[in-house]
Amino acid sequence: MTRLDSTQWRDMMSYLRDNHATICRQWFEQLEPVGMDSGLLEIQTSTGVQQNYLQKRCLEPFIEAAQAVTGNLVGVQFVSEPTPKPKLNGSNGAATRPAAGAHEVGHDQMILSPDYSFENFISGPNNRLACAAATAVAEQPGTAYNPLFIHGGVGLGKTHLLQAICQQILNAHPDFQILYVSCDAFMNQFIECVQSGQMNEFRHRYRHVDMLVIDDIHFLANKDRSQEEFFHTFNELYQNNKQIVLSSDAAPSEIPQLEERLVSRFNWGLVTQVGKPCFETRIAILKAKAQLRGLDIPEDVIEHIAKRVDSNARDLEGAVTTLQGHASLQQRKIDMDLAREALGENAAPRTNQITLQHIIDAVTTFYNVKLSDLQSRRRHKSVTEPRQVCMWLARKYTRFSLEEIGGYFGGRDHTTVMHSIKTVEQRSNNDAQYGSQIHQLDDQIGRLQHGAG
Repeated sequence: MTRLDSTQWRDMMSYLRDNHATICRQWFEQLEPVGMDSGLLEIQTSTGVQQNYLQKRCLEPFIEAAQAVTGNLVGVQFVSEPTPKPKLNGSNGAATRPAAGAHEVGHDQMILSPDYSFENFISGPNNRLACAAATAVAEQPGTAYNPLFIHGGVGLGKTHLLQAICQQILNAHPDFQILYVSCDAFMNQFIECVQSGQMNEFRHRYRHVDMLVIDDIHFLANKDRSQEEFFHTFNELYQNNKQIVLSSDAAPSEIPQLEERLVSRFNWGLVTQVGKPCFETRIAILKAKAQLRGLDIPEDVIEHIAKRVDSNARDLEGAVTTLQGHASLQQRKIDMDLAREALGENAAPRTNQITLQHIIDAVTTFYNVKLSDLQSRRRHKSVTEPRQVCMWLARKYTRFSLEEIGGYFGGRDHTTVMHSIKTVEQRSNNDAQYGSQIHQLDDQIGRLQHGAG
């Protein structure tokens, strides 16, 4: 195996910072090139969580950087430090995890982000109890609070806490079997297994774990058969002292059309809320996000953003990402002028704020499709075309990240969203009829934005 020249490795990192600034993190400095063999560059990570995240989320930018620097057609593979290989529950209930702390996903498992650790979570008056409870569960799974139910609005840190619990447990107990999925994935798998006659496999997967973590459990509302199945899954795990962690946008009693018996069980453990961060907490969040990306943001800019963005942590992170992107593209130092420009403060005022629902209403009406079709896994042209247009419009008119847009449309990753945006733009240029349709929709959304719709 050939060692990668140290200069080439530095050039790779510089290429990523210059061309893919938004994916770069401070912990990238811990990565080490192992060597190159038969056109495959191996990069060693510090933890299995980093390995899996990079392999699933950042592979293409690293390949692009490697090829640009070496001038050769090379591939990239991320490897973790050689340690005993424990098990993690997967699609067949017994997938292998390659290293301590890794999170090797099975079918539809959610990917753990190294960003979402307890070390990177900012605790404040709005979330102190939830953070303390999550820490207790990570230290004593199955005994501290079971179930742990965290609820609150969008972008307030529920997913961060869920992932932090998973990561701390995996770091301390590599053999711990965790199943971490979205509620949407749970329901889709349930329906698929009912239709294919594989309910034994489904139940084995969900009921033979040490911890079940489900994000956005409120989507069970009005889904009678899924609620019935989850009720029995909950009972079996609880009776065997297996940890259950759930997140929702509302408290159990406030989830509409949720069976009373589930409401009761969700209240057996600890129900805790995360709220909007105060000004001081917003400043701390911004500083933490900047440090994670290796950004030097002046104090006055931090305070300005904290005053302007008062909604949630996700919007604060979005502001930092936007600022980073503008600074990288323009090769400028981050200052107040750049911040105002990046955050659109110098732009003409808009009469109306375009929401994702505005876009969905316009597209579903134009193409005569349902939102459920756009969020499904169907790949027929009649569904993929409007789905791609929705993603393109969402990226243009909203502040949602690529990951958030993909997550809304059926749990797709950011590369799928990037591909959809590129497809719409290229086809608009090459296909006059299609381009006319896109212009018509774009113009319709634009009129809404300026109060003319």
